[in-house]
Amino acid sequence: MLVLTRKKDESIIIDGNIEVVVLALEDGKVRIGINAPKEIEIYRKEIYIEIENQNKEAVVSKQNLAQDKLKNLFRKK
Repeated sequence: MLVLTRKKDESIIIDGNIEVVVLALEDGKVRIGINAPKEIEIYRKEIYIEIENQNKEAVVSKQNLAQDKLKNLFRKK
């Protein structure tokens, strides 16, 4: 992990096209702004984790559905 110290209105550049700017420091919180190309998705970590979990659940559900269909296909009549 790279650790940097930045002051208000200072920024860092990531991969030449993403700029992270320190907008404010207040009440122990840091407000940041991110300038990035539109095709780059940016999420808060807790939202990203929730999306990952929902995707995993969807895959398991789809696999279970496929297994059920196979069982019904080969079930003796």
